[in-house]
Amino acid sequence: MNHLAIVIALIGVIGIGAQWIAWRSGLPAIALMLVAGIVAGPLTGIIRPEEDFGHLLEPAVSLAVAVILFEGGLSLNLRELRHAEGGVHRLVLLGVPIGWVLGTLACYYVAGLVWPVAILFAGILVVTGPTVVIPLLRQTSVAARPRAILKWEAIVNDPIGALCAVVTYEILRQAGGGASALQVTLSLLLAASVAGLIGFGAARALGWALPRGHIPEYLKAPVLLVVVIGTFVGSNAIQQETGLLAVTVMGIALANMGLTSLRDIVSFKEDMTIILVSGVFVLLSASLDLSVLRQFEWRFGLFLLTLLFVVRPATVLLSLAFSRIPWRERLFVGWIAPRGIVAVAISGLFALRLDNLGYGDGGTLVALSFAVVAATIVAHGFSIGVVAKLLGLTVPGGHGILIVGATHWGLSLAEALRGAGVSVVVSDTSWQRLAPARAAGIPIYHGEILSEATEDRLDLQQFGTMAAVTENEAYNALVCNEFAPELGRDNVYQLGDAAGDDPRSLPATLRGRALFGSGLGVEDLARHDAAGWAFASIDGADSARLQSGATVEAGGVEAGGVEAGGVEPLLLIRANGGIRFFTHASRPSAAAGDTVLIYGPRDEIAAWKPTEVPPPPPPEASDP
Repeated sequence: MNHLAIVIALIGVIGIGAQWIAWRSGLPAIALMLVAGIVAGPLTGIIRPEEDFGHLLEPAVSLAVAVILFEGGLSLNLRELRHAEGGVHRLVLLGVPIGWVLGTLACYYVAGLVWPVAILFAGILVVTGPTVVIPLLRQTSVAARPRAILKWEAIVNDPIGALCAVVTYEILRQAGGGASALQVTLSLLLAASVAGLIGFGAARALGWALPRGHIPEYLKAPVLLVVVIGTFVGSNAIQQETGLLAVTVMGIALANMGLTSLRDIVSFKEDMTIILVSGVFVLLSASLDLSVLRQFEWRFGLFLLTLLFVVRPATVLLSLAFSRIPWRERLFVGWIAPRGIVAVAISGLFALRLDNLGYGDGGTLVALSFAVVAATIVAHGFSIGVVAKLLGLTVPGGHGILIVGATHWGLSLAEALRGAGVSVVVSDTSWQRLAPARAAGIPIYHGEILSEATEDRLDLQQFGTMAAVTENEAYNALVCNEFAPELGRDNVYQLGDAAGDDPRSLPATLRGRALFGSGLGVEDLARHDAAGWAFASIDGADSARLQSGATVEAGGVEAGGVEAGGVEPLLLIRANGGIRFFTHASRPSAAAGDTVLIYGPRDEIAAWKPTEVPPPPPPEASDP
């Protein structure tokens, strides 16, 4: 078999494997990919990127970074800037020059680089890589405002850092030709403006073509990908390294045009970005030369400490001075600044160019850039959750339940969940139907859950599960389909079950997972609700009595399927807060310390001797 094919497959296995382990363990995915790449590369020699890919390595990495930045820009909705309270503008307009100056001083006085190399490297270091920041934010339950600030800063500053390095390099290169620094800077700013216009023009062209049907459905994702690559390459042809700015502007412009067509390719762009981030990071870490690390001196370690504890905090605190951002959020943003792919790639590129100009310190940029990336990933990746918790910036994440539909049964479920210690929010369009929840102190969301305003007004990060329990089965299915990409197809549930082979029923592919193992529907629950069925919580150790659908009769257990009037297990609450629902396809096993929420007739519920959860008061009259 071709050796290159084996290497590509191995890179995929390592990268996606690291992502999966990170998901299961909660460890930072980027840190795991960094370690895995070093082991597969310089330590064992299994992967040798420069030998395996040759001259294709640099353009492949550059194109991958372009697609990643475009996808990041496509996730930047201008409505998020309202959450940032001006923090993003300050970190771009003030933070970049402040960070550049402070970084230059640290590079010269601490790392010992010569002034030209120090200025160039400090320009690269103003970036906070989105390839690192976004996965960290995905794995951490951080409050909305600092999350928005970090995400916007990472994506917007990434191409700016590249331009800072280009400006410095061009000034050094053209210094002997009589061109002044001002002339070089103005010409590069003009090139950057042209790149921004190219990106915006590409976005406008797509914004015109997509809704008018000029691109067939099956070609939308391929055309988008080709336009991104073409925009990147075309902008770089005008001025090197401006392509990153062009694709970032293109992504932000498309994200704020309100194109419904983009919703159809969300999964494609996210999947591609995860694959590219995994592959590129493994490639770059595997390309690290251990001989370069021998150039690492003690003062480089002091430089890393200065970067972590002086340069970044001072940059953020000075930029956000006299702003409306609370101090604890300033401190948090001032600590989190991991560097990623762009810092390494650009450092390696300019290291060769500086050597050609006669600056001997160019070779040390590779060692320093990898040291900065490794140090910031480890320091920030493993501490982001702890620091956010210490500063009180965490939100309930991953274990809350969103209940859509303030029916009497839905409110009873919300009360039962809250009694079991589960974070719950009830959503409904009717203020009157939400009145019992408000009276009981249950958190509510008043409004259409499918509205675009929901993204601004309701932090979906706090929910790991959603249950659609309105009286309209088709609406429940629509809600489940809308939130499946956000929460996961296995974490959206609705009442009822697909009716076998009945062609008139909604197919299982359009529905959420069925609540209850027997698939109780809206009419079933209305009948049981009228008959006085109730919820109760039992210990996981006692739940074995429900195995195989056992029912309770006269205080005993009778094996067999769930009979009419029998107790139904609904969900399992793990000791660590995780939640698993009982469905026709899944019957999770419980252990001592877990809690099982059951639903059944009051007399049979009483036979379990748990504390019955009383139902909420009946709802007020609905809206006329």
